[in-house]
Amino acid sequence: MAGKLLMIRAYDIDDTCQGRRILVDRLWPRGIKKESLEPFEWAKEITPSTQIRKFFAHKAENFEKFSKLYLEELEENPEAEKFKIHVKNILKTENVILIYAAKDPEINHVQVLKKFLQE
Repeated sequence: MAGKLLMIRAYDIDDTCQGRRILVDRLWPRGIKKESLEPFEWAKEITPSTQIRKFFAHKAENFEKFSKLYLEELEENPEAEKFKIHVKNILKTENVILIYAAKDPEINHVQVLKKFLQE
C-alpha cells in the first residue's frame, strides 16, 4: 500500500492532514462545522448500530464486548465489505483518514473498524 490508514479526531483535523477524509461516526461531531472537514466522505453505513453504540457508552469495561459485537456487525454488513474495497483502492495512491469524534483515541469503534479494514 502506498498510503497509510490513519485515525484522527474531528477536532484535530487541519490543513496538514493529507489524504482522503472519511467520517466514520453515525452522528455528526458536536461543534464541528462541515467546512472544517471538507473535502470528506461520510460512511454512516459502516458505523456501529445504535443498540451497540448505546451499550458501549465509551466505557472501557464495555469495550471488549462492544468490539466483538461491532466486528460481527461489520462481517454481516455487505456495505462494510464494499467500504473495505473502497478504502484499499484509495490506499493504493494516498492516505485514508478515518475521522471520528470520540475522546479516547484507544477505546473507540474506529480501532475495531481499522483492524477490520486491515484484514
